[in-house]
Formats: sequence, structure tokens, C-alpha cells
Amino acid sequence: MNEETMINDPVNHPAHYCDGGIETLDFILAKNLDFLLGQVCKYISRAGKKDPAKELEDLEKAQFYLNRKIELLKGGKA
Repeated sequence: MNEETMINDPVNHPAHYCDGGIETLDFILAKNLDFLLGQVCKYISRAGKKDPAKELEDLEKAQFYLNRKIELLKGGKA
């Protein structure tokens, strides 16, 4: 699959997750991140790209998942 096909595939390779030369999912898998950290990466990587009007919302979602991860590491309930 060429780069142009990846960029234009909204189901398998959405453009808002493919910029920068690596798809966000590939980064998450390569780093063996758990669900919570994967969500942090997902929302940060797409912030303002999927919908520019929702950049702040995407960053707040990333913050939510990061806070949950931190609470788990501190021994709290997530």
C-alpha cells in the first residue's frame, strides 16, 4: 500500500493518525503501550487534525487517560 492510499483511507489509515511518517497505531504497538497510554497517544496525535474545532477536547481526553494511568500507578482505583 502506498502512502497516498494510506492517507486517503478513512477506515484503515485515517489521515489524522498517519502524519509524521508513522501511523499512531504502529507507534503504540511498537512501544507495547497499554490501553490507557495508547489512548493518550491517540488523542495527542490527532489533536486539532481530525476536527480543528475540537483540539482542546482531544487534549482533555488525553489528559483524562493520563490521569487514570497515574492513579493506577499510585495504587488508586481507576
